[in-house]
Amino acid sequence: MAVEDGRDEYTQDGTVDLKGNPVLRSKRGGWKACSFVVVYEVFERMAYYGISSNLVLYLTRKLHQGTVTSANNVTNWIGTIWMTPILGAYVADAHLGRYWTFIIASAIYLAGMFILTLAVSVPGLKPPHCTETNVANCRKASTLQLAIFYGALYTLAVGTGGTKPNISTIGANQFDDFEPKEKAHKLSFFNWWMFSIFFGTLFANTILVYIQDNVGWTLGYGLPTAGLAVSIVIFVAGTPFYRHRVPAGSPFTRMAKVIVAALRKWRVPIPNDPKEFYELDLEEYNKKGKFRIDSTPTLRFLNKACIKTGSTNPWILCSVTQVEETKQMLRMLPILAATFIPSTMIAQISTLFVKQGTTLERDIGSFRIPPASLAGFVTISMLVSVVLYDRYFVNILRKWTKNPRGITLLQRMGIGIILHIVIMMIASLTEMRRLSVAKKHGLDKTDGQVPLTIFTLLPQFMLMGIADAFFEVAKLEFFYDQAPESMKSLGTSYSMTSLGIGNFLSSFLLSTVSHITKKHGDKGWIRNNLNDSHLDYYYAFFAILNFLNFIFFMVITRFYVYKAEVSDSMEILKEDLGGSKVRSSN
Repeated sequence: MAVEDGRDEYTQDGTVDLKGNPVLRSKRGGWKACSFVVVYEVFERMAYYGISSNLVLYLTRKLHQGTVTSANNVTNWIGTIWMTPILGAYVADAHLGRYWTFIIASAIYLAGMFILTLAVSVPGLKPPHCTETNVANCRKASTLQLAIFYGALYTLAVGTGGTKPNISTIGANQFDDFEPKEKAHKLSFFNWWMFSIFFGTLFANTILVYIQDNVGWTLGYGLPTAGLAVSIVIFVAGTPFYRHRVPAGSPFTRMAKVIVAALRKWRVPIPNDPKEFYELDLEEYNKKGKFRIDSTPTLRFLNKACIKTGSTNPWILCSVTQVEETKQMLRMLPILAATFIPSTMIAQISTLFVKQGTTLERDIGSFRIPPASLAGFVTISMLVSVVLYDRYFVNILRKWTKNPRGITLLQRMGIGIILHIVIMMIASLTEMRRLSVAKKHGLDKTDGQVPLTIFTLLPQFMLMGIADAFFEVAKLEFFYDQAPESMKSLGTSYSMTSLGIGNFLSSFLLSTVSHITKKHGDKGWIRNNLNDSHLDYYYAFFAILNFLNFIFFMVITRFYVYKAEVSDSMEILKEDLGGSKVRSSN
C-alpha cells in the first residue's frame, strides 16, 4: 500500500524534469508553474501586438505605401508569423523538446525586435520624412532601409515559430490528465490562458499605439522590446517548477511511415479481428511514458499499415498506436480547413478596420484617439466574455449536457463562426453609412475626415472580441486536445497555421477583388481614398463567404469522431456532475 501511495505522488502522464527523471506532483506543475508561463505570455503579447496592431499605419505614413500594398504586407507578415510554428513544433516534438526549442527561439525573437527598434530609430536606417498628402509623391525608402526593416520583421517571425506552438503546450502540460482534479483545471486552462494574455494585448492596443502615434516609433517599439526581454527572464525563472515531455521523434516521419506502409499493402485484405494487427507490448509504452491506443474503424484504409506480412521494416509495418496517432492528426484537417475563413476575418482588425478608423473623427477634447486602439475593445469584450463563459455559461449548461465543458469544442467554434457572419453584416452596414456621410459632404473627392465619431466602428470591434471568446479559445483547445500525446506541439501548430493561412488568404482576396473590380474601367472597390471605395461591398462579400463556410463546417462536424481519452478523468468528472444533479434534486 505504501508503494502504491508513493507511486501516486508522481505524475502518471509521462512528464519528467529536464534531466529526464519522474516528477512529484506536489513539487512541479499545476497553477504554480503555469503562473510563470502566463506572465511570460502577457509581456510577449504586448510585444507582438505592439508591432502588429499599428504596422499598417507605419507602412502608409513612414514607408509611404498605398492601401492595398500596406494591408497585404501586414497580412503576409502576420501569415508568416502564424505559419512558422509548424517548423517550431517539428523541432520540439522531434529533437530538442519544447523547453529548449522555446529558449532558442526566444533569443531569435528578441534579436528581431531589437533590430526592428533600431530600424525605426537610427537616422540612417529610418525612411525619409514626407509631408505630402499623396504618398505616391513621397521619396521612397532605400533598399538598405527596406532590407533591414523587413529582415527584422521576418527574423521576428522565425523566432515566434518556436515560441508560439510550445508556450501554450508547456502550460497545458503542467496538468496531469490521469488526476481528475488536475484534469478539471486543464479544462479551464485555455479559457484563463486567453484571458491572461489579452491583458498584454490590451496594453499594446491602447498605451503602445498611443505612444507610437503621438510620441514616436522609437519609444513605441522600444517598450515592447524591453517587455519581451523581461518576459523571457520570467519564463526562465520558473524552470525549477516545470514538467516536461521527452521528444518522441519526428511526427512527420511517423505519419509518413503509416501512409507509405498502407499504400504498399493496398491489396492486402483487412482482418475483421483487430487483435490480428501488429502492436507493441504495453510495457514498451509504459517504459517510455507513452500511451497505447486501440484500433478504430475510422479511416480504415490506414489500418493496412499494421497488418502483419512477415516484414518488420518500419516503412512496411507500423503499430496500431502509430496508425491511430496518424488518424488523429488527419481527422483534424477538414476542421482546420473550416477555420481559414474565420481567421481571414480576424486579419481585418489590424488592416482595413484600422484604415477605416483613420477617416473618422478621433478627437475627444485635446486627446486624439489612435485608430489602432479600437482593437483594445476586441480585447475588453473578449476578457469579459471569457469570464462570463467560464464562470456562468459552462456551469449552467453542463448541468443539462453532462459535459464538463458545457458544450463540445466544435459547438463552441460553430457559435463563433455564426458571430463572424453577423460581424461582417454589421461592418457592411456601418461602412455604407460612413460612405453616405462622406459623399454628402463631398469627401469622396478630397479624402478628408468624415464627420462621424470613430466609435461608429465600435460594434464590429466588440463583437469580434465575443466571437474570439468562442471561436479562438475553442480552436486552440480543440487542436491541442485532439492531437495524440506525442504530437501536442504539432497539434497546437494547427491553430497557428489557421491564422497564417487566414492572413495569406486575406492578402489574396484583397488583391483579387481589387483587381477584378477595376476591370472595364471601373474604379474598384478598394482604393487609397477609402471615401471613394466600396468596403461595404467587400464586407458583404465576407458575410456571404462566412455563411458558406458555416455550411461546410456543419457538414464536416457531423462526421468528426472525437479521440478516446487516455485516462478516465473525464468519466469521473461526468459522474460527479450526474451525482451533483441527483443530490440537488433530493
